[in-house]
Amino acid sequence: MTVSTTTVHQQLRAILALTHTEIQIAETRQAQARTDAIRKELAQNAENARERALTIENALRDRGGLVDVIRPVLGRFGAVAKTLAEQTQPLDEALLDDLALEQRLVARSTYLKALATGQEDQALVGLADQLIDAHTATVHWLTTVLAEEALGGPAALRRGPSQWASGLAARALTAPALGASWAIDRTAEFARQLPDPVDTIRSRFGRAVDEATETASRAGDAVSNAGAAVSKTVAAGRDAALEAVEDSARDNGAAGAADALHQLREITGTVEAEDLPIEGYVDLNVTDAVAAVKELTKPADLRVTLAYEEAHKNRQRVISAVEIRFAEVAKDLVGIDS
Repeated sequence: MTVSTTTVHQQLRAILALTHTEIQIAETRQAQARTDAIRKELAQNAENARERALTIENALRDRGGLVDVIRPVLGRFGAVAKTLAEQTQPLDEALLDDLALEQRLVARSTYLKALATGQEDQALVGLADQLIDAHTATVHWLTTVLAEEALGGPAALRRGPSQWASGLAARALTAPALGASWAIDRTAEFARQLPDPVDTIRSRFGRAVDEATETASRAGDAVSNAGAAVSKTVAAGRDAALEAVEDSARDNGAAGAADALHQLREITGTVEAEDLPIEGYVDLNVTDAVAAVKELTKPADLRVTLAYEEAHKNRQRVISAVEIRFAEVAKDLVGIDS
């Protein structure tokens, strides 16, 4: 047996083990799917991965290699361990780990293609091409999901309860990652610079943030039993506090602090109808609202429109249009063709 043939066997076994890990992860992610369509897509991904695993086993046997029955099992155990460990991580960290796995599969499949080309094994070259295409598509999908998460959009996957708590701690009062911390810091800076006549604003701002932070902390303790309900409670308390402090700041002439707080409210979607980026939005029917959503280009505008729609009319066609538009913006951001 040549060194090259031995290397082919090693790579096929390694890819097979990683594929079994991929199957387990795809099955786990189904429980986190935000919609039935995403859940079905993940189920299909798991089934496709099982078919790839069988094809890889056959390719290994056809070339005189022994199928390693231990490493695939270890791969699935590794995926289970990963799933348990990542419950203490924010969702984006878990997705980055998924992305790293798919990138490793692309790299190994590319190396396998080079080995097969050197041996003039056209059947194995064809298999390697199939693997490269499949894993590249998954890399693009995960990259888009991460971009949507970073932009604060409706990502394809939901956080698990523990991930929700860790994400809450990592993000300022559950606000989307983009802009929330900046807005709070900016507002605090404005508050520190306020003159003595409006000291009351400083104290009210401080109390509002302290109370919201304390509520978020309590939510983290209770999240394993009532994550979704606690999330709504925290958000309601935060929104009321921010609105009250913004009104107080504006009434007392602290326009800078009020503007910064208003921007934070836009990020979280708790604004009045007249503040939406689409003029006359509340009077639009479904068709016109969908058309208007398709013209939006800023993530902040999409976020506030989605939050308002879900809180008020909750029209599924409009919500789906915002989600699709968000995905398009995310793909443009990371350079993936729609």
